[in-house]
Amino acid sequence: MQENILNAFAEQAKSMYAPLSKFNSLFVENMEKMTEFQLNAIKTYAEMGMEQMKKAAEVQDADSMRNFTAAQAETASALNKKVMEDAKALSDMALEFKTQVEGLMEEARSTAAATATTAAKPAAAKKSA
Repeated sequence: MQENILNAFAEQAKSMYAPLSKFNSLFVENMEKMTEFQLNAIKTYAEMGMEQMKKAAEVQDADSMRNFTAAQAETASALNKKVMEDAKALSDMALEFKTQVEGLMEEARSTAAATATTAAKPAAAKKSA
């Protein structure tokens, strides 16, 4: 009988901690994605900045200065577009993570309700006996 109680306790503990384990895995996976994304974004922004510094260093006269300043508007536009794309991508990742967490929470609620129902049946049977 004692072994049955320990086995039941072990099963309940397993079902109770399963959603937490899934959440931790999901969290780590999401952090990996976000970190990789941010590192790639930083690399892209740094490359854009270095390219502009190189172009600025090549300015030798009034004509090259005029060409450089004219290209700055295009560069600013490209940078603005990249920032907006990155912001949307981050927003999409956050939304996906939120949806997955909500799914895990619903799964945990269902598991908890099923466990409570299962635990209540033997208790109700003992009271009526």
